[in-house]
Amino acid sequence: MRKHQKLETIVPQWLENSKMRVKESTYVKYVNLTSNHILPLLGDLEAEKLTTDRIEQFIQSRLEAGNKQGRGMAEKSVKDLLIVLKDICRYAALYDVNIPCRFELIRIRNNENEIQILDKQTQLRLERFLMRDVYNLRKTGILLSLCMGLRLGEICALRKGQILYKEGILQVRSTMQRIQNFNAEVDWKGRENRKTRVIITSPKSACSVRDIPMPGFMIDRLQRLKTSDDDVFVLTGTSRKFIEPRTYENVFKRYLMECNMEIVNFHALRHTFATRCIEKGCDVKTLSEILGHANVNITLNRYVHSSMEQKRKWMSEMTLGVMY
Repeated sequence: MRKHQKLETIVPQWLENSKMRVKESTYVKYVNLTSNHILPLLGDLEAEKLTTDRIEQFIQSRLEAGNKQGRGMAEKSVKDLLIVLKDICRYAALYDVNIPCRFELIRIRNNENEIQILDKQTQLRLERFLMRDVYNLRKTGILLSLCMGLRLGEICALRKGQILYKEGILQVRSTMQRIQNFNAEVDWKGRENRKTRVIITSPKSACSVRDIPMPGFMIDRLQRLKTSDDDVFVLTGTSRKFIEPRTYENVFKRYLMECNMEIVNFHALRHTFATRCIEKGCDVKTLSEILGHANVNITLNRYVHSSMEQKRKWMSEMTLGVMY
């Protein structure tokens, strides 16, 4: 690799290198982030001009107006952009291409508005709705997130063979997601189809492969699958048909509307589970392993949120004798 190269020359080489060392879904994300954001705005710059100030300006532009509608990108997406840029620079450095940006100086402010949890009354209303129909596997799937902290993709990929009835254990071994299909086929009219496809892979990280003890009521709800084949999907009760994450999130939203509840994203169930666990006294290390996190800091910073009920409880116990 020659010195004094433009980023548009480095990125394709980095992508080719990445393709050999990351999961297919991660590679697709890299392609989209580079083609939609990094190359259009930074591709024409020489590596030596990618200073800390220039990268900060780029990140700020994505936070303010980075999506297709001209509004700001989600904080998580912008952080992903920063991670990709940092890895591109690390790759370039291996070939003596100097990129002066000091990434450790760039900070992205956390947006607390993106975090959603259900208050206790709302959670109770949802639980009662879900528990009324004990044979409804789709409702059981919602409870797997609300009461056990499973991710959306993990629930969609869950098969009966991952339920150990005797031990009372649920094994998380796979996840499902829809990714862009770069090898899209062309139909008989010359139109491109199958632009995306659903894949089932190992979980997002090694720590996400985990065994979770199941509450007694959850074992009871899943008894109907006990005699089924191991490859049967939990959400459908058959091995021939699955429910993909995008479709299942729509099912969840429909349930919320039936309960006359405010629409929240599916991940709010996982946030709610983590918050309730902490409120009940669960230690953070145990919760971190149940959620499948690499370390307890991720659990504390992203998933544990103090509810208003908890704040009122602690404030009500404060007296002048304690404070002074």
